Amino acid sequence: TFEERQRQLQDQEDREREEREKAKKSPFKNFVQVNKEAYKAEDWLMAKSPIAYRIFRFLVNGMDDYNAVICSYQVLMETFDVSKPTITRAIKLLKDKKYIDVYKSGTSNVYAINKNIVWNSWGTNYDYAKFGANIILSESEQEKSVQAKIKAVKHKEIVIKEWW
Repeated sequence: TFEERQRQLQDQEDREREEREKAKKSPFKNFVQVNKEAYKAEDWLMAKSPIAYRIFRFLVNGMDDYNAVICSYQVLMETFDVSKPTITRAIKLLKDKKYIDVYKSGTSNVYAINKNIVWNSWGTNYDYAKFGANIILSESEQEKSVQAKIKAVKHKEIVIKEWW
């Protein structure tokens, strides 16, 4: 019946919420899982293009539980103090060698890290194609009215002040 199905869905939602709360309290919440077979690929990348490797690790550090992160070229240029062509070549190498996939969201890039290299969540959760991405912003990219509301913090992260 409709009521039974509704109860099943509510029970499932409750279990998922409990799992999320449990994961938040885990001492391993700041860990990423790394596939041992991927070390050769990482070693190759370090030797081939140190800047591409640094960008890859930066994206891994910023990714959410679904291996995704939104980040502009400006953030990457400021973080690594390199030119846009350097970032473009590095991102192209990462895409071509399947370290990342890049999706567009308007004018933004959504970077999805290859789940066969690193993973930021529990076992089989990577089957879901959900993008609840962390967003990494550059203060200099924002409009002046927004800059007044944000506070830059260490590692070029930006915290948006509550305005209400």
